[in-house]
Amino acid sequence: MNKNSSNTMALAPNTSNKRETVCIFGTGDFGRALGQKMIQSGYPVVYGSRSTQISNLIPKDAEVLGHAEAAQKAAVIIIAIQRQHYNFLTTLAEVLHGKVLVDISNNLKLNQYPESNAEYLAQLLPGSKVVKGFNTVSAWALQSGTLDASRQVFICGDDVEAKQMVMNIVRGLGLTPVDKGSLLAAQEIENYPLQLFPMWKFPIFLSLGLGLFFFFYSLALDVIHTYIYENNNFSFFIAITVPNRVFPAMALTLFGLVYLPGIFAAIIQLYRGTKYRRFPDWLDRWMLARKQLGLIALAFASLHAVFTLVTPLRAFSSWRTSRQIISQALSNETVTLDHTNAWLSDSYLAMGMLGFFLFVLLGITSLPSVSNSVNWREFRFVQSKLGYLALILCTAHAMIYGGKWFLNPSAYKWYLPDIYMLSLVVPCAVLVVKFVLIFPCVDKHLTRIRQGWERKPRYSE
Repeated sequence: MNKNSSNTMALAPNTSNKRETVCIFGTGDFGRALGQKMIQSGYPVVYGSRSTQISNLIPKDAEVLGHAEAAQKAAVIIIAIQRQHYNFLTTLAEVLHGKVLVDISNNLKLNQYPESNAEYLAQLLPGSKVVKGFNTVSAWALQSGTLDASRQVFICGDDVEAKQMVMNIVRGLGLTPVDKGSLLAAQEIENYPLQLFPMWKFPIFLSLGLGLFFFFYSLALDVIHTYIYENNNFSFFIAITVPNRVFPAMALTLFGLVYLPGIFAAIIQLYRGTKYRRFPDWLDRWMLARKQLGLIALAFASLHAVFTLVTPLRAFSSWRTSRQIISQALSNETVTLDHTNAWLSDSYLAMGMLGFFLFVLLGITSLPSVSNSVNWREFRFVQSKLGYLALILCTAHAMIYGGKWFLNPSAYKWYLPDIYMLSLVVPCAVLVVKFVLIFPCVDKHLTRIRQGWERKPRYSE
């Protein structure tokens, strides 16, 4: 009997599909967009406003009442007004007592106030249950159906039940709630929309510094030196030639910097004999920026490929080719094919194309939509094994390009190495040390450390 009853209840349809009424204080852009989204999701919406006149901007199925009357109709009230207007809420303290207040406000700058807006609201209305949420979602994202925006909504609050009610509303809107803990996390959540590419600052500034260095270095050797000592005005090199020397140098250097922190981490773990100690802060920040460094390197590699493809279209290339042809015709000479140079040229191009292909594969795999569809072993294989293979191919591409000039004194203008020589320093150092680390005697010891073995255990039996 009990078994049949249990089955009947399990198969019975859920009759509690009716959505609870939600009140919104504020009829601004975000308040209207959120109200429209809630109505589309089946939530009855009532607006609390100073003016109860119906505007054509308000969603047509929403009700507009005074603040006190609107608050009485809902258990969850979304505060879609700015912090400087919170004071009027104290006059509604009795009506708002026991209600769930969702603070969605943002500030104009980071840490604008000593406490978060949500904490300030909780201080004004101690009898209410304040939850922080929806501040990282834009009105545009709600109006466009969140198809082109992040679906994550960060939630925090001290009352577990109130927070769960808000998270259920978030799910009802087709969004993904992320529980960030107590109301103490509200300051962090309010800072999220004000941060401009927080993970990209170090990679961008590093790339900018390296780019300027390589640009002026190449400008000095390829334009200024030629003008001073050969009296040739090659200033037009600034448009194509100099950038196409900077781009591959930047791509290869940044590519090496992607794998260099992993080398440092392995050396530190071998030296310490344990994995249970934090890396230095500078190394932690560097490792967290590897994805961004790799994507910037891929951007420079792509520019190098494009600039190389358009090189034959340049007037300078046409002039140089026609000059060589005329010179051979006037001297009645025929230049035979140099098979050694042909092999080097084809190998140089093949290494570059294969390296670029793997580089693009690494970039695609780093995208969240792709990385989420592969398991950890597959992701590690692509990013580590294929990544090092791509680095080897790109390094070989650069070495074959200028290998014959390494010992040629004429290649050292003002006694300075060419830019491609500088670009080989970091990747070659990474590959040499990595080659040592994969020796069985070293790799076995490093693997044991990463599996939990310690040279000097913290706790002895």
